[in-house]
Amino acid sequence: MVERLISAKTRENEEEIEQTLRPRRLQEYIGQEKLKESVLIMLEAAKAREEVLDHLLFYGPPGLGKTTISSVISNEMGVAMKTTSGPAIERPGDLASIITNLKANDILFIDEIHRLNRAVEEVLYPAMEDFALDVMLGKGPSARSLRLTLPPFTIIGATTRLAMLSSPLRDRFGVTFRLDYYSMDAMELIIKRAARILGVSIEEAGAHEIALRSRGTPRVANRLLRRVRDFAQVRAEGQITVPVAQEALKRLEIDGLGLDETDRRILHSIIDKFDGGPVGLDTIAAATSEERDTIMDVYEPYLLQLGFLARTPRGRVATRRAYEHMGVPYPTRPEDEIEVEQPKLF
Repeated sequence: MVERLISAKTRENEEEIEQTLRPRRLQEYIGQEKLKESVLIMLEAAKAREEVLDHLLFYGPPGLGKTTISSVISNEMGVAMKTTSGPAIERPGDLASIITNLKANDILFIDEIHRLNRAVEEVLYPAMEDFALDVMLGKGPSARSLRLTLPPFTIIGATTRLAMLSSPLRDRFGVTFRLDYYSMDAMELIIKRAARILGVSIEEAGAHEIALRSRGTPRVANRLLRRVRDFAQVRAEGQITVPVAQEALKRLEIDGLGLDETDRRILHSIIDKFDGGPVGLDTIAAATSEERDTIMDVYEPYLLQLGFLARTPRGRVATRRAYEHMGVPYPTRPEDEIEVEQPKLF
């Protein structure tokens, strides 16, 4: 019981720190320059016309700041943001109760919006287009429809799987933005900013070392910084240097490219158990004891970004780069031995 209470308190502290590290204004938001520029234009235009902001959809791998940029937008507009998620809205009535409590110009942020069921989507369409809610009164032959007028509001959707959104729902968003992995320069700035907020002394090279292993993802960078901070506080008088960062990350089993134990287990499984592939995602999930969706959403995008995996119609294949990184000799395949006939010279 005590362990559970300590664990819950630790999670709460971690969440509080995460909220503290998030930027609150657009000028504080680091990276995603094209997205920021487009959002800034939309914000200024909406304010100048005194209109509600158009519905927005953000997609990309987890941890890149979809929730954060949505919170920044609400702060810049000076309106409230209510947060929910696709799985939490089980019935049309759940959505109706949320929408009817929104005030004019408020923002409703729906995380994992691709997991909304179709019945809920049907209620959402008129709300997004006409700011109206259709309510059925009664049952059977005497049932009738009542349309309620809603104050204008903005829906911001976030998803890791854009392809799973139905076309009617996707088309009702005014703009769709993709969040990409962050550059090394942006990651270093994010880490140094977080270190200042946490009151941690960090060298330039130490920030660079953490940035190298952060997978281009701010959420990962902040998590690694907190763990390196703990190690530095106990073993290095609170100063984060390159040796301190390297030793702390080594203990966390994070290698030079940011791959953790699960990433390596996935690659080992494909290389050792299935001869480098091709192998299906469900088979990889069963072999590694990981959820299929977790592999697809969390681990695979970065492995693809590094060029360690390739998607083929028959399944996933480990590339030569993956073999080299794992220290395994790359096998000579039959297709590699095919000799290309040289053109004859006359």
